Amino acid sequence: MGRSTRKRSTLANRAIAASAALILGGGGLVGANYYASAGEGWGWTGQRPAQTTGAGQSMSTIDCPDVGNELPEVPEGVRGSVDRELATLDTQITTAYQRFAENKERIESDPAFGEQQILTPLRNERLVIIQRIVALIDQEADQPQGLEAMAPCTLRADDDQNGDGQNGDGQDQGQDQGQDGGEQDGGQDQGGGEQGQDGGEQGGDQGNGGQAGNGPEEADFVDIQSVEPNVSTPRNRRGASRGTFTTDCGRNQNGKFNPDNVIVAPGVSNGAHHMHDYVGNQANDAFASDDDLANGETTCRNQGDRSTYYWPVLRLQNGQDENDANADGGGKDQNVGEIQTPAQVTLNFVGSPVSRVTAMPRFLRIITGDAKAFTNGDANANASWSCTGFEDRQLKDKYPICPEGSQVVRTFTFQSCWDGQNTDSANHRTHVAFADGNGRCQNGFRAIPQLVQRIVYDVPPPVFDGENPSIFAVDSFPEQLHKPITDHGDFINVFDENLMNKVVSCINGGRRCR
Repeated sequence: MGRSTRKRSTLANRAIAASAALILGGGGLVGANYYASAGEGWGWTGQRPAQTTGAGQSMSTIDCPDVGNELPEVPEGVRGSVDRELATLDTQITTAYQRFAENKERIESDPAFGEQQILTPLRNERLVIIQRIVALIDQEADQPQGLEAMAPCTLRADDDQNGDGQNGDGQDQGQDQGQDGGEQDGGQDQGGGEQGQDGGEQGGDQGNGGQAGNGPEEADFVDIQSVEPNVSTPRNRRGASRGTFTTDCGRNQNGKFNPDNVIVAPGVSNGAHHMHDYVGNQANDAFASDDDLANGETTCRNQGDRSTYYWPVLRLQNGQDENDANADGGGKDQNVGEIQTPAQVTLNFVGSPVSRVTAMPRFLRIITGDAKAFTNGDANANASWSCTGFEDRQLKDKYPICPEGSQVVRTFTFQSCWDGQNTDSANHRTHVAFADGNGRCQNGFRAIPQLVQRIVYDVPPPVFDGENPSIFAVDSFPEQLHKPITDHGDFINVFDENLMNKVVSCINGGRRCR
């Protein structure tokens, strides 16, 4: 393979600034938070204000730059090795977060302890792995510059917990159909605003919130009836593909779970550090090859669909342990409570409002949403939450409190534009994109059938106080505090050729097919 060039953003300068901001002085730890995402890049100038940690200030989590999002190009020959090193970075953060959680009170009273015992060792560990990543890429392409400066992490507070109650615009409503670097945001900014809380302990005996001790907080929930309708969609134009193909793959009644992620961390057990529900392909684990998936059993009614569809499980944190209470991805990663089987799962493939669609390539991989959106920022936070009967009101960074008789709904709308060449990319995002606000694919991308997953749960409304608190929450990386904004869905296309041709024909012909 020839050596490829790679256009860099201002990553080096930004990352060096983040590194320099991590200093100890005047009895307090000063940390500047810079947020990176695949859509924005490390050079994003919209970082939150720097946070100062003095004695007694409550910190909630560890915030580390996401190195994976800064790798839009990695030579195919070393991509698997790089993915495994990136998974090691995730494990390092998880381990450091556990140390932080165990020593939180001491860190609050003595910030120097947090610097010396948590942040400095973590920075050193990360630096070793980042240097390995740089060396791997350097074997077959130009050496990436500035990645080493992404080693430092900071401690940060949960904005809601601190009571400021505002992230960004707070009351931003409506569906953002705009473009940023050729990729649509695709999520719905929640219409209920950020419901801040006045410090102190929340949720009765829950302390930091939730049975796991790391969320969610009462401020992470909002009454869906208080949210204004905020969904808008592009109108169909001449040439639109108006059909729908629905595949029925069940609700994971057979209970296939694992904490792997074969897309992001192939070959790494517990690469996700949270448990996934799986429907469709039953061969999916961290070590599944394309051949394994092609030959795997499927729960889909149409056996021509051996695709794999997976997402983080939803749990009811009600004091009852699941059988993974002492397992990776479960209790060992602070994901606790009873896993909820969906009441309904709908998997629809829909068309483009402006054009015909073309077939997806087999083994195309798509991720929608961002498992690290609490620390990365919301550029890729595309999953949304709502309630039956209120689905014209979608929440991105809040869980819904549904009225009696209404059920919780999670919706994953996947990218609908493909670059026409690649089934995956180094950051697992840049080979696909969302359409623009008018529904058009940009930058030479072509329209493909768009997967829309709708998952319904029959769970009780959250109870935050009393002797028997009960809160539903999505599984997450421990340091992401079970925030709803971290929700995400994963898909690998394993339709056979005949069935994919039927999908395209149905959608382009304006028919409703199964």
